[in-house]
Amino acid sequence: MPGEMPRALPRPPRLLPMSARAAAEPRKRRSVPVWAETILLLLLALAVSAVVKTFFVQMFFVPSGSMRPLLQEDDRILVEKASYWGSAHVERGDVVVFADPQGQWLGPLVQEPTPFQKVLGSLGLYPTGGHLVKRVIGVGGDHVVCCDDKGRIRVNDVPLKEKDYIAEGASPSDRRFDVEVPEGRLWVMGDNRGDSEDSRFHQDLPGGGSVPESLVVGKVWAVVWPFDRFHRLETPDTFTNPALQITGAIR
Repeated sequence: MPGEMPRALPRPPRLLPMSARAAAEPRKRRSVPVWAETILLLLLALAVSAVVKTFFVQMFFVPSGSMRPLLQEDDRILVEKASYWGSAHVERGDVVVFADPQGQWLGPLVQEPTPFQKVLGSLGLYPTGGHLVKRVIGVGGDHVVCCDDKGRIRVNDVPLKEKDYIAEGASPSDRRFDVEVPEGRLWVMGDNRGDSEDSRFHQDLPGGGSVPESLVVGKVWAVVWPFDRFHRLETPDTFTNPALQITGAIR
């Protein structure tokens, strides 16, 4: 009509590039059921645990008093494996966990553990058998003798001062022996000498009672349970005596 202002035409909608439009739109999150996430997280945790146990550390359950007073029944011990990586070897004085040589030290299991018990055993929460924990007294090439005229064990003609770790009132050994430890093997004994069936009791087996170093799982690093007994293990001073190396093993 005459006198009316012309109306402005509506503006066409502004078109965005595809990438900008995708960014402007809210993203739709793909829903994963809670049960599926739980299973995935559990599998991941088990995988990480398996890697750690295989290559780094593993927990074990102490079933007996053969290593008293250092280790007591039901202690949980942490065994680390890095100490023996590469060209490193087990040393005198180390407390080690090792597999039962051909099942000849512990004998057959009285009762086979259930799958659940095996899982607990792999976490150090249940004794499933098959492993022992002892102290290394001699390594391959060593001459280990019991006892001298003062009742001491001698390694490479050096008397060991053992009062710092053997059970109070215990003698170094009530069994006599005179052995040359074969290369690649270990002579092991429990600290509770009166209650430990160790190398001394298996001299009729191959190796004369010694244990293949290849069966060692690792070195006991610490007692981690119960908490009031938490402590790290140290090598007794008697095994740091340089004289032990004079006629010892060629490593």
